[in-house]
Amino acid sequence: MQFHEVIIMNDVKDIIIIGAGLAGLSALLYAKRAGYDVSVIEKDVYYGSQIAKTSIVDNYPGIPDVMGADLLDAFKKHAIYNKDDVISGQVTCFEYSDDIWKVFTKNDTYKAKTVIYAAGAGHRNLGVPGEKEYTGRGVSYCATCDGAFFRDKDIAVCGGGNTAAQDVIYMMDIARKIYLIHRRSTFRFSGRILDKIKSADNVEIITDDAVKCINGDNTVSGIELNSGKVIDVSGLFVAIGMNPDTEILSDMNILDENGYIIADETCKTCLKGFFAAGDVRTKPLRQAVTAASDGAVCIESVTEYLKF
Repeated sequence: MQFHEVIIMNDVKDIIIIGAGLAGLSALLYAKRAGYDVSVIEKDVYYGSQIAKTSIVDNYPGIPDVMGADLLDAFKKHAIYNKDDVISGQVTCFEYSDDIWKVFTKNDTYKAKTVIYAAGAGHRNLGVPGEKEYTGRGVSYCATCDGAFFRDKDIAVCGGGNTAAQDVIYMMDIARKIYLIHRRSTFRFSGRILDKIKSADNVEIITDDAVKCINGDNTVSGIELNSGKVIDVSGLFVAIGMNPDTEILSDMNILDENGYIIADETCKTCLKGFFAAGDVRTKPLRQAVTAASDGAVCIESVTEYLKF
């Protein structure tokens, strides 16, 4: 599906959505059905969404074993009523005055009564040889998403924070053997969780070491550590955090210490008429289904803001 540049709009939209991933497209669908005048601004209309870079999505209800790009395309076909719904452009900053938000891109300025920020977040990479080549073929960034593909297989989890701990615990009843690899000697998650991991028969903890390269032949077959140790595994879960796409919001006082937009499950922020949806907001679980849910919730909150 192709989009085109839209000339500067002098009119005031009801809603401008930033990001055409699952959260943004879900919000667009619900906004259109509610009769709102709405547009989406997306800097990369083909590959901007994290889901487009995901191989197989097996946990989106009702649509099993779907390629991430195909799931995104299905959202586009459902949500986009006409080619003018999505504007190709990169947002640079926002201004708010007289109950109107101005949204600036590199070339144009747009106006809206409300903004839904759904630009998403990207996984941090190890940056080692083999990571890019084997992403989706043994290298994963989400145990909840891909763990089932590694049932009764040996896997490694790389990281030392809560995400790594959650991935290990999630995989305990799925994988045959789990190697937890952390570059430091201490972990950032609680001692109680560490005790639970240590007590598991199928978990081996390796500290003060890091992944040097990822080996394989079509799919991952093993990893080599900086120490020279080679471990035979079928999968590597990289759990070293995410980078929310929120740099342009850094002076708006709505971000937490990790760069996520502070917004509860109503998707409201502390700023009038400014909402956050999807992986970019503070939340305990970042999945395709929760991103889509946020889009719908946002429109309910927008309606409350505009009409009440």
